[in-house]
Amino acid sequence: MTDTPATAAETFPIERLREFSTRVFAACGVPEEDAALAAGVLASADLRGIDTHGVARLPQYHEMFEQGRINPRPNIHAVRESPATATVDGDNGLGLVVGPRANEMAMEKAERVGTGWVAVRNSNHFGAGEYYPLQGLPRGLIVWAMTNSPPQVAPLWGAEKMLGTNPISIAFPGMEEPAVVIDFTTSAIAFGKVEHAARKGATIPAGTAIDRDGRMTTDPREMLDGGALLPLGGDAEHGGHKGYCLAAMVDLLAAALPGANWGPFPPPFPAHLPEPPRSVGLGVGHMFGAFRIDAFADPAEFRRQVDDWVRTMRSTRPAAGTTGPIIPGDPNRRAEETRREHGVPVIRPVVEALERVAAATGVPFR
Repeated sequence: MTDTPATAAETFPIERLREFSTRVFAACGVPEEDAALAAGVLASADLRGIDTHGVARLPQYHEMFEQGRINPRPNIHAVRESPATATVDGDNGLGLVVGPRANEMAMEKAERVGTGWVAVRNSNHFGAGEYYPLQGLPRGLIVWAMTNSPPQVAPLWGAEKMLGTNPISIAFPGMEEPAVVIDFTTSAIAFGKVEHAARKGATIPAGTAIDRDGRMTTDPREMLDGGALLPLGGDAEHGGHKGYCLAAMVDLLAAALPGANWGPFPPPFPAHLPEPPRSVGLGVGHMFGAFRIDAFADPAEFRRQVDDWVRTMRSTRPAAGTTGPIIPGDPNRRAEETRREHGVPVIRPVVEALERVAAATGVPFR
């Protein structure tokens, strides 16, 4: 298929995108160390093929800073703590900073006492969920991350946005095989994929969204114009009740428990989304869990079991018309291998948005 102006992509080295993001965050008043940390979260998404959560999000973060919706220099602090747990207040900081700081706290607790669980309130969008469990792999930790988000999803049999896409992420290290990296939204598709499809003039899969009247649609613009995403599974006949329950679990653990806004009440992201009708807490909520493998099993033996699991799944007889099962994390790992060598493709609408950010901040993009 011939590229259209919306789908044509320009390729950039990942370090160029990381440097630009770092300097933009710094221009927004974010301290240098935090700016580099936030840019690293975006770069990880771009490298691993999660185009919806990489540099494409930078204009939206910039807009939030411009409107005074994010505190560039937050006092991130624990408001409740035990040796293995904490509730952290992010002071309305950039989620790309609050999230990694809280995740680090969970990992440090796990290294000291075997497990660590940190709930977060008063944060913002924390980037691609898989970033967080990936940080635990070189430390011999299994890390679990969840976050709620502004409403984009209708509850089962509902016709309006009442829940976030509420993703869940976790990773398991192998010995010789690549890690099993699980990262999924509890909605049928991620909201970022709807935005991406709208930019490209493409459709979204059937059974993933409804329009403002509650009718199924494959037009991303109809979903964005008053429609909603459906829970993972879609309708009840295809398991939509399971996605709905997963979304509820994340909402209650990651938001209600630490005192963040749940359901339809988190603050908008991107900034142009409607304001919630009321507040029931502080900002967006996250939950990070970490535990040492050696608290449960011999680490080497567990890694060998993960290897065996991976090889067993790969040996499954392929379904007709396929090359056989993939392992969770395979597409992202392959994307990283390619993009480290050849660069990151950025579609024209995103390039234009980044050029506008460059003009507004005085940070050169090229």
